[in-house]
Amino acid sequence: MFHLSVRHRRRVLVANLISTSVFPLAITGSTAVVPAATAELPGADALGPWIVVGYNGLFAAALLLAGVLADRTSRTKFFALGNIVVAVSGVLSALVPDLDTLVALRVLAGVGAAMCAAGGSAMVLAVYPPEERHRVYGYVGAVLGTSLALGPFAAQGLMAVGGWPMVFVVPAAVAGIAVLTSIGLPSLRTTNLPREFDLAGAIIFGLTIAAAVTAFGFALPVWATVGLLVGTAAGIMVLVRVERRTADPAIPLDLLRIPAYRAYALGTGAFMGILVVGLTALPQLGAHLGAGQVGLLLSLLTIPSTLLPLLAARIARRWAATLVTLALVICAGTAFALQLTSAPIALFLGAAVLGVCLGLTEGVPDGQALKHVPSHRGGAGAALFSTTRMTVETLTLAAATGAATLFTPATALAVPGVVCLAAAATLHHARPR
Repeated sequence: MFHLSVRHRRRVLVANLISTSVFPLAITGSTAVVPAATAELPGADALGPWIVVGYNGLFAAALLLAGVLADRTSRTKFFALGNIVVAVSGVLSALVPDLDTLVALRVLAGVGAAMCAAGGSAMVLAVYPPEERHRVYGYVGAVLGTSLALGPFAAQGLMAVGGWPMVFVVPAAVAGIAVLTSIGLPSLRTTNLPREFDLAGAIIFGLTIAAAVTAFGFALPVWATVGLLVGTAAGIMVLVRVERRTADPAIPLDLLRIPAYRAYALGTGAFMGILVVGLTALPQLGAHLGAGQVGLLLSLLTIPSTLLPLLAARIARRWAATLVTLALVICAGTAFALQLTSAPIALFLGAAVLGVCLGLTEGVPDGQALKHVPSHRGGAGAALFSTTRMTVETLTLAAATGAATLFTPATALAVPGVVCLAAAATLHHARPR
């Protein structure tokens, strides 16, 4: 671990928090601009969805490799470079002549976002000891929760003010501020590392995860989904062979053998699953409500994540496992209860309960899991945690979408409810006896 002054440690944290605030707006904003950009720019309409798919897919593909590289290079410079990529690609996205160029730039932005996430985590974990990480990730949770809650409103507001290009320009400006904040920070480079590392394993792992996330997370043509699933299966088989022959694997699978790390990764994926499914399913269940009531419904689900994470970090000092386990069980019970009625009072109460549970656990699983990650492997450890969360979230959303199609919108909520129960049981068994 690098021993820095309190001022420098705070600057590391602030730079990471500024960069982190860009992620939710980049995702929700990309989704919001698809119709307008597709209508305005020349190019095949089929390219529209790839504005989102390209960003998300490359973020997933590059995340682990970015984590490994961040641990092996100057963490500060790697973080700054990632933000520069995000800033430049964002500005250029506002000036594109056609859809093809926009999709290419969003792919580049996805790679930059992976570098930001991995570099930021690598910096934070390299300067903050394990006993302080629950507090640090309380701040991270507060920023993420606020960005997630305000992201859709911010995207619509920016489009109303300056059109869809503003949705890319503003995050680019924020990424630029993150770069400026990192100027003058120590390099934070670990020396005496092996010269060779498992580049092939990191790339194959990233491409496999990206194929799975894209196949399950987006409504692509059948041939594309089948092709991606075949590619996922092939990637898994090749990855197993490569990792068995590698003396120093890039994928820190030894962390997944730590019960708490594994359980919290599943738990945070379950929370994100019930959030994204709730954002889709609750408005469908409240189809008989007015527009203002639906807005209130979604606010009850998201606003607590802007208010409660810092309180959650305080509670997590002593009762982290109990807090997360209880929240998972309550989320599951609420999801199952909403199978019985779609009365307005039940929907509002259910959204409020889910929102409070999500707010009181925002950032808590991250802080608890990453306590087990060695400082010199912070980038790879955080990247694997995020990849696990992303995979659980994507598979949950895909299963919920299928359940809603086959049965009713309420059934969609039962899927993340089951995942929450499984995560609660896993965390309960992971607790030290």
